[in-house]
Amino acid sequence: MKSSLLTRRSFLQRTLLASAAVSATRIIPAPNLVAASPGDRIKVVQVGCGGRGLSAHLRWLVTQSKDHVVGIVDADERRIAASKRWMERQGVNCADLKTYNDYRVMFDKIGNEIDAIFVATPNHHHALPSLIAMELNKGVYCEKPLCHDIHEARTLRAMAARSKAPTQMGNQGHCMDGYRRLCEFVWSGLVGHITETHSWSDRANGGTGPRPAPIPVPKGMHWDNWIGPAPYREFHTDLHPHEWHGWYDFGNGSIGNMGCHIMDGVYWALNLGYPNSFEAEEINGGTDERYPIGTRIRWDFPARGEMPEVKVYWYDGMKPGVNGKAVGTYDLVKGGARNVPPLLEELQKKYPEEVFDSNGTLYVGTKGILSTDTYGSHPHLVPFDTTEEITRKIPRLLPRPENIMDNFLDACRQGKKQTAASFEYGARLTELILTGNLTQYAGAGKTLVWDGPNARVTNYEELNQFIRRPYRTGWQRGALE
Repeated sequence: MKSSLLTRRSFLQRTLLASAAVSATRIIPAPNLVAASPGDRIKVVQVGCGGRGLSAHLRWLVTQSKDHVVGIVDADERRIAASKRWMERQGVNCADLKTYNDYRVMFDKIGNEIDAIFVATPNHHHALPSLIAMELNKGVYCEKPLCHDIHEARTLRAMAARSKAPTQMGNQGHCMDGYRRLCEFVWSGLVGHITETHSWSDRANGGTGPRPAPIPVPKGMHWDNWIGPAPYREFHTDLHPHEWHGWYDFGNGSIGNMGCHIMDGVYWALNLGYPNSFEAEEINGGTDERYPIGTRIRWDFPARGEMPEVKVYWYDGMKPGVNGKAVGTYDLVKGGARNVPPLLEELQKKYPEEVFDSNGTLYVGTKGILSTDTYGSHPHLVPFDTTEEITRKIPRLLPRPENIMDNFLDACRQGKKQTAASFEYGARLTELILTGNLTQYAGAGKTLVWDGPNARVTNYEELNQFIRRPYRTGWQRGALE
C-alpha cells in the first residue's frame, strides 16, 4: 500500500534537489561584471535612498560589507541630502559621491563603471531600473515585491535568465533558517499532507474616499521623475514617502507590502505553480484608485506530484464591516478589529500559552498544524511544546546562507550568477502576490479562472488590463512598453 506521506527517499531527493538549486555556483564569464577578487570592494549605486534604501541597503553597504557606494538616486533631494549626512557620520567621504534624480540619467552617465544596483523605490519603479541593469550585465538587488504588475514579473524573469549578472529579490526570510527548517518539516511529512494554509498580516495599506486635492510639490521633489512610468497626477497628500503602497498606480496594497515575506514559505515548501483560480472572499474599504484596508483572498491550487490540492488563504488589515480609514502602515483605527484567520482565533483560545506573531502563516496538514512568524521565523508545531522532541531527528539538509545582502554581494564579487532568492524564484513568488491584486480589482465574490501559462483571466476579460499596464510616454523600454 502506497503511503499517504512523502517517503524518506522522496524527502531526501526533493531536499537535495532544492539544495542544489539554491547553492549552485556556476561561474559566468562576464568582463567588467565583478571586482577582480573576492576581497575587493564592488561599485554599487543605491536607487531609492529612503526607507529600506537607507535603513537596510546603505546601512549594510557602509557599515557591514564596506563596499564602494559610488552613487545614489532619488527623486527627492531631501532624501539624498539625509543619506549623505548619514554616510558622512559613518566616516564615508562623500566628495566624489554622484547623485541623480533619475536613474536613466545615472545609467547613461556611469552605467558602464558600476558592478551592481540596489533598488528600494516605490513598486512602480522596481522593474525599469532592474531591467536596464540586467541589459548591462550589472547585478541587481531589488526589494519585494519584485515589480508592480504580472507582465513586468515575466519580463524580469526572462531578462534575468539572459543576463550574466546575479539577481536577488529582497525577501530576507528566504535566507534565514526559519523557512528552510519549515521546508524540511513539510517535505519530511511531519504533519502529513498540507491541505490548507492561512497567512495574515497586520498591514492596512489602502484607504477609502476620494483622491486628496492637489497641493504644491515640496521643494526639492522632482515630481515627474517620482511619477515615472505611472499615469501622471498632481502631487497630493497620502502618497509620499510611504502611503503610495495603498494606491493602484504605485503600490500593491497590504499583500504587495508583506506577501512576499509571509507567503514565501507557502510557495516554497508546497512547490506551488500556477493556481487554477482565486477569489477575494471578503473586502473592506478601497475605491477605484485605492486598495482595500482589509481582505480575505483564496487561491485554489491543483495537486503537485505527491502533494494534494491545496487552498491558500491571505488575510490583511481590518475585518470587513469595520468603519474607518487606515492611514500609513499600522493605523488600523482605534478599536478596529484585526482581520485574522478564524482558525488562528480558535487556536489562541485552545492554546492560550501559544504566542502568534502579528504576521504569520498556519500550515494545516492531515496530521497536525505548523506555524511560522514574519520572515518564516519560529517554525513549530502547534502546540509549540511538542516541537523539539518530535522534530529533533528531521535532518537539516538545505544550505543556510548567512545573510541575504552578503549572499548577493558575494555572488557579485565571485562571478556567480545564482543567489538564494534570484529573480527566477522572486518573479514567480511575486506573480502569486500580484494575482491577489487581481481579486481586489475584481471585487468580492468573483472567482477568477486563471490560465497560468498565458497569464490571462479567462472568465473576466476586463481584468486583463491590469496584467500589463502601459508605461507613460518617455519611460518605455524594450518589453516594458
